[in-house]
Amino acid sequence: MDPNIIIMIIVLLFSVVFHEVSHGWVAYRLGDDTAHKMGRLTLNPIPHIDPYMTVLLPLILGFMTGWRVMFGGAKPVPVNPYNFKNPKKGMAITAAAGPVSNLILIAASVILFRILLILGFVEKYDVQKRFFTNEMNFIDAFFVYAVLINTVLMVFNLIPIPPLDGSKVIMGFMSYEQAAKYESFSRYGMYVLIGLLFLGSIMNYSIIGALINPFINFFLRMLIG
Repeated sequence: MDPNIIIMIIVLLFSVVFHEVSHGWVAYRLGDDTAHKMGRLTLNPIPHIDPYMTVLLPLILGFMTGWRVMFGGAKPVPVNPYNFKNPKKGMAITAAAGPVSNLILIAASVILFRILLILGFVEKYDVQKRFFTNEMNFIDAFFVYAVLINTVLMVFNLIPIPPLDGSKVIMGFMSYEQAAKYESFSRYGMYVLIGLLFLGSIMNYSIIGALINPFINFFLRMLIG
């Protein structure tokens, strides 16, 4: 197996687990100990593995795209909003913690990679050349995939379609009646997202890709110029 694929799998697994643990940790700080009691506030990936989202989906996408694209998720961390002093606000903050955690990983990757550049462990020109010719070494691949995967996770989860995190953040600014109606759409949300992905493959234009790509380009420019 291509070493880059192994790096992608490791980065993806850690990123989705960190995303979910961040939800649970913020919820715990706000008064909900549901995830804590269930042993989900751990970076050990085993309690977070979902057979479909964590295993099958990344493998299917990787196989179908020649291992150019890998995307997935961990088992959602349980949150009981009624344990918050303000359920609606608490849920919005908890939801925002996931994408923020991915932004933190992006920032950490860029800063650490820039330090390696300054110290001379990698050379900027060589990184750019290897990236565009798909001949990245271990260090290149690790940081590039860390930025790519976390950018996709962050932006995708901020799409305001229930049950994604972005919808819960928006609900924090709605009345309880409006939020309840909006959340009821969650039963159809995943079908809408799958439909957008399918429509994009037919039209050769991905709406979701159009949302994510500018952020990918921005953070990659920060990483390798």
